[in-house]
Amino acid sequence: MKLMFISDIHGSRHWLEKALAKADEERPDRLVFLGDFLYHGPRNPLPEGYDPQGVAKLLNERSAELLGLRGNCDAEVDQMLLAFPMMGDDIQLWADGRRIFATHGHVFGMEALPPLNAGDIFIQGHTHVPVADIREGIYVLNPGSISLPKENYLNSYGILEPSGFAVKGFDGSVIKSIAFQ
Repeated sequence: MKLMFISDIHGSRHWLEKALAKADEERPDRLVFLGDFLYHGPRNPLPEGYDPQGVAKLLNERSAELLGLRGNCDAEVDQMLLAFPMMGDDIQLWADGRRIFATHGHVFGMEALPPLNAGDIFIQGHTHVPVADIREGIYVLNPGSISLPKENYLNSYGILEPSGFAVKGFDGSVIKSIAFQ
């Protein structure tokens, strides 16, 4: 199974359009959105192409192919605009014999992991910083942010395949990657 992870849109229609174009190229089985859909947050600048209603429209057009969960900037009023469930704090998936625990990162995070087993995958957004690492046998991943990357990283998204995980920039570069054993 191929999954594409997108995090921290923060209302940027510009960057969501780019991410959805990459989804058309990558052709994942499912799009997984790791929260912070519409609002830019009080500590963030306005992202390029800030258009929360436009973001909602684009996401709703693809609601049948995506999974979403709540970020720390998401609220019940956002759910009123979105045609797919996104108020849960996490999603758990099983793909290719692995448990995947996906969350935004403000409840559980890489420094406070949920109960997982060696070989499981923990993926979060929230920090806007890409990660592809293994800690105590658990794969810890972060696709970075499509709209507001931090620490001088490129705007990015993540691709998870049976062989591993890659954080990719919109220029086609691989920013971080890890092979699964």
